[in-house]
Amino acid sequence: MPKPPSHADPVQRLLAVMTALRGEGGCPWDREQTHASLTPYLIEEAYEVVHAIEAGAPEALRGELGDLLLQVVFHAEIAREAGEFDFGEVAGALADKLVRRHPHVFGAAVAETAQDVRDAWEARKARERDSALEGVPAGLPALQWATKVGGRAAAVGFDWRASGDIVAKIREEVDEFAAELDALDADPGAQARLEAEFGDLLFALTQLSRRQGIDGETALRRATRKFIARFEWMEREMHQQGMAPQQLRSADWAALWERAKAQAPTDT
Repeated sequence: MPKPPSHADPVQRLLAVMTALRGEGGCPWDREQTHASLTPYLIEEAYEVVHAIEAGAPEALRGELGDLLLQVVFHAEIAREAGEFDFGEVAGALADKLVRRHPHVFGAAVAETAQDVRDAWEARKARERDSALEGVPAGLPALQWATKVGGRAAAVGFDWRASGDIVAKIREEVDEFAAELDALDADPGAQARLEAEFGDLLFALTQLSRRQGIDGETALRRATRKFIARFEWMEREMHQQGMAPQQLRSADWAALWERAKAQAPTDT
């Protein structure tokens, strides 16, 4: 049995371990992976990092960052084997990009505040684009994608004049969604329109969060955690009373939910 690679530099040791896992006599599972097969794990690990950050757990964060780094190393090794690029080129290109993006640190440009940096960055990128929306990755999570697209459009002047105008648009979208919902029984084709109206509603809500400086992803995750806390409180209450969920009527659920909102701990 081969010994694990050893190297004084932990990054070089990591790269050597990955090469061994993918090489002859390595791990059968690791050897058969591709960029495509690893994509779900890449997304999952990124969210695990977010969870560790939200939990304020440094030890967990260290581990999750390692798992995310594994995905980078894995993809780089697959590319190296194909003669496309290697980890060193990934790291070198990143260092070059960071230098280019920080002329206020490595050049003569001046930026005294974080907003100055953001403004200068957007101005540089805008000069390079043929369209204001060019370069927004379509593979982003939907909330983040909608936020970035709306922000790019707003940066060139296409935006609501005030948040109140977006609220009015949201009410309009709710009414349109409700109308399609009412038509669903009589018109099966309304299902496609219902989905379209729901998308419009979500997009408008996302633009309101953008306008108000609220991160939609964070807000939704926080609301979901709050729901979980309240629902689990209801489950404990039912268990203490010897009741099963199937025994509860709508009015019972509503009453229990109101008690949960008043008593269950929430993450706000």
